[in-house]
Amino acid sequence: MIKSTLLIVACLFCAWSLHAQSPPNIEKSPPPLDPKDMDTSVKPQDDFFMYANGGWIKNTEIPPEYSRWGSFNQLIEHNNDALHEIAEKAASTHVDPKTSPDVQKVGDYYASGMDEKTINAARIQPIQDEFKRIDAIKDRNDLLKEIAHLHMIGVDAFFGFGSGQDAKDSTREISQAVQGGLGLPDRDYYTKTDEASKKLRDQYLEHVTKMLTLLGESAEKAAEDAKKIMALETFLAKASRTRVELRDPQKNYNKMTQEDLQALTSDWNWADYFKGINLVEPGDINVQQPEFFKAANAAFITTPIDDWKTYLRWHLVNATAPELSNDFVNEDFNFKDGVLRGTKQIKPRWKRVVISTDGAIGEALGKLYVADYFPPEAKARALELVNNLKEALSDRIKTLEWMDEPTKQQALKKLAAFTVKIGYPDKWRDYSLLKIDRGPFVLNATRAENFEVNRELKKIGKPVDRTEWGMTPPTVNAYYNPNMNEIVFPAGILQPPFFYADADDAINYGGIGAVIGHEMTHGFDDQGRQFDAVGNLRDWWSPESAAKFKERSQAVVQQYSEYEPLPGSHINGELTQGENIADIGGVKLAYAALQKALAGKSREKIDGLTPEQRFFLSYATIWKAKQRDEDLKLRLNTDPHSPARYRVNGPLSDIPEFAKAFNLPDTCPMVRPPDKRVNIW
Repeated sequence: MIKSTLLIVACLFCAWSLHAQSPPNIEKSPPPLDPKDMDTSVKPQDDFFMYANGGWIKNTEIPPEYSRWGSFNQLIEHNNDALHEIAEKAASTHVDPKTSPDVQKVGDYYASGMDEKTINAARIQPIQDEFKRIDAIKDRNDLLKEIAHLHMIGVDAFFGFGSGQDAKDSTREISQAVQGGLGLPDRDYYTKTDEASKKLRDQYLEHVTKMLTLLGESAEKAAEDAKKIMALETFLAKASRTRVELRDPQKNYNKMTQEDLQALTSDWNWADYFKGINLVEPGDINVQQPEFFKAANAAFITTPIDDWKTYLRWHLVNATAPELSNDFVNEDFNFKDGVLRGTKQIKPRWKRVVISTDGAIGEALGKLYVADYFPPEAKARALELVNNLKEALSDRIKTLEWMDEPTKQQALKKLAAFTVKIGYPDKWRDYSLLKIDRGPFVLNATRAENFEVNRELKKIGKPVDRTEWGMTPPTVNAYYNPNMNEIVFPAGILQPPFFYADADDAINYGGIGAVIGHEMTHGFDDQGRQFDAVGNLRDWWSPESAAKFKERSQAVVQQYSEYEPLPGSHINGELTQGENIADIGGVKLAYAALQKALAGKSREKIDGLTPEQRFFLSYATIWKAKQRDEDLKLRLNTDPHSPARYRVNGPLSDIPEFAKAFNLPDTCPMVRPPDKRVNIW
């Protein structure tokens, strides 16, 4: 299923298990700019990322349970401690579910996940009926019904289906059908022919084989079944669009009637599928990748039923492994974290269960979290910064030399219409229909998936609820959603190192200010600019201004495509284009807002640094990070964000004010020549 209505969401940071907020009882935060973190043996003109963060990098080891480690992860650790305390307290408190439903659900979910002895004794018994359903498939009608059933419990088999805003009528929710059904992170893992990709496919086959043997198959049969799974997934992968192709919202908009969709996939009955997911009136469907579904129809009819059963068993266990006994958990970790990301050690159970709780009932956990850890004054200060950044972007749009006046007026209209969400939702999600108890952990997880799928499907045909959030309150991240034309900043990111209640303006504008500017710029990046003030996919640009934007955005693609984080592995400038535009625009807007904030104030140095120098150093420190090579390779293939080093050096090398602040020579590596300098927002 499509797990979210946010089909095109531009986030600040791509990560797994994003949480953060320092609880009051942890040790005092270090100063915003800690001299020990710098490496002054590196000249700022040569590599500003290492100048600002080199001392920290030299003195820091990546913890064995992480594939990368940096500012975000440090916040995650602090926040996990807070969420752990909340979950433990809820689990040990006996409450009336009617009067304290959030405490009951958080406590019971967490307790069921922590009952390791019972989980290990049960192994796959709690979901044995699911495997029996798959085994009972007799024909392709049964097959389609089972795919629908698996979608209802969050198993991504064959393709994805869910709800989402109509990109050209953002007031309505409509059905969405998307490509899917793969076990590896991306279609390119199945199609690339280099030796590293071939080796990874062999390791994937070994992993699938091992998981099937844990289900009770003989080693020989499991190995044969793994090859059949690989063959079917490879067929689906070859029919799938690349991540770069998926960035085009126009090509992903293919609204059609049920009759047209049925004609596209003539060998299965969509009416049976809709009945299986309890969707009475699907309405028109946006088939985001029609060519995938045309190929999927061929796979549906030509793949033997027994091979389909094998494929579905695999996807069921692949989806539920983290909630099963330790033999499944460890094998799942060994491949997904060990092989793919180079992680050396699995996280302790309590951390995994806290992360799972946030994923399953995040607004129930978030409601308890906000009550303890998010003061109202933080929300007010963040809103003040947002308004200052909006003013800076408005000034910038008005003075753009490359944009004509009619397009400027439309851009200003869009900026003025931005919805700003800070901290937590005004309306909390109602989990009253979701059953959570202290029974099998995996059943709590699948019921939570089913609750979310049903919640999404019930939106189809209804007006869009613009109060909804796409992230939970403890999340250390932020996002822009073009369909909503909104920027969202969860409570988790509104604290050090992004935001300090008592720091000077330069620190906060370099941190949270650049984050705010980043999300605002997403409204005008290569994807976001295609949506208007109310979130409709509509071309509001004059041809002349559009051509000049594309010329400048291609300069961003070219700049980042030249970067080579690992020998022979370059950044994909097309895939990362939107995030790079937002990074460059975000820091420029934050700098402009800082200059306004400093007007009429003392500009004295602090610790020997001017406000401008502190601003750029603050920006660099929020991206301090170390990363395992395996994780870096994975993210170069799949992550729309550039690696941390280039999120610092890339934008700053385009900004003359940065060069002036540190008195850098025109010919140094950190100053791009004027004819190659990116200048959009």
